[in-house]
Amino acid sequence: MTDLDLGGGYSARPISLEEYRAACARLEDRIFGGNSLFAFDPPVRPAPPPGDSWHCGVYHGADLIGWHHAHALDERTAYMADTGLLPERQGRGVYSRLLPHLLATFRAAGFTLVKSHHRATNNAVIIPKLRAGFHLQGLNAYEGGVNAALTLSLDGTYGQAMHVRSGLRAPSGEAARRLGLPDTPAPTLADAPDLPLPADAEAGVDLGGGYSLHRVTPQTFHAVYGQLEAAAYETDSWAWPHAARRARPDTPRWAWLIAHAGQVAGWQLSRAWDDRTAYMVNTALLPAHRGKGVYTHLLPVALDALRAGSFDLVRSHHHLTNTAVILPKLRAGFRFQGVQIDEHGVMAVLLRSFDPAYAAYMDRRSGLTR
Repeated sequence: MTDLDLGGGYSARPISLEEYRAACARLEDRIFGGNSLFAFDPPVRPAPPPGDSWHCGVYHGADLIGWHHAHALDERTAYMADTGLLPERQGRGVYSRLLPHLLATFRAAGFTLVKSHHRATNNAVIIPKLRAGFHLQGLNAYEGGVNAALTLSLDGTYGQAMHVRSGLRAPSGEAARRLGLPDTPAPTLADAPDLPLPADAEAGVDLGGGYSLHRVTPQTFHAVYGQLEAAAYETDSWAWPHAARRARPDTPRWAWLIAHAGQVAGWQLSRAWDDRTAYMVNTALLPAHRGKGVYTHLLPVALDALRAGSFDLVRSHHHLTNTAVILPKLRAGFRFQGVQIDEHGVMAVLLRSFDPAYAAYMDRRSGLTR
């Protein structure tokens, strides 16, 4: 890595391992002093000799205000072990601007994967990592709390294999060959029929860009869903061989249709999960309407309705590698809270609290704060 201009008076440049350790000793209490860490006794064994490692200092003008440390985890994996910025320098986009330069360094060094761990509720770091192409890969509990494991594939084929494992995509092409699985092209989406917004839809909320969100009855929702489901989903999921043998639980449900130019463009369905938690069951946009920010705009409308329904928490599940949906959820205040395996694949469990005290409590549980 060479000297980097990060804009706004910020820069980064390589430093030695000794300079990195000295910076940690001088500044880490200011940077990480709010964390709740386990206090080990002094070590009785010497540290193993360091392997290949990279250290850079982050500066504002001539002042050292942070650092990054990474090392080789194995012959194909770089591990981003430690990044810190002084609290008064956080929230200014410095980390987001530094990150692509770090990743370019690892790529040039011949690594295939880049891994990192972050407190599970530390959205301030997880969000830029997901934007840079990392995927959530799991949770681990350790002496510092609960960490989210993130992995970036510098090999596009491996990235596709991660989608296969999560259930987001069927195994196909080179990814299928490397996994030793049959080549199973993704199901072809059916052509979406032009389906007018039903007459019983309530007056809509403007989502911008010609889109609107309309409350409908659960019966109307399921009638529309039945006609458009095949045009909306291409994930690799289990198909039950028979209809459900029990009636749907009689729980409160909130159903919306997304409209554009008088036609149905997508939907959102939520229901009660328990006595204080709502569950966002299903959201979809037809392919022609994706990538236009519609999901980001409907989220606050749906959350306001669920809050008005006297829920304290909102839960949702998404394929672990479905960053296109997980990112706007995290920006809307959801936190990564777990992983579950079900008939859809490997799912990230997200939770949103309407009570800031509960959100702070989650930060303590993850070890992010004291």
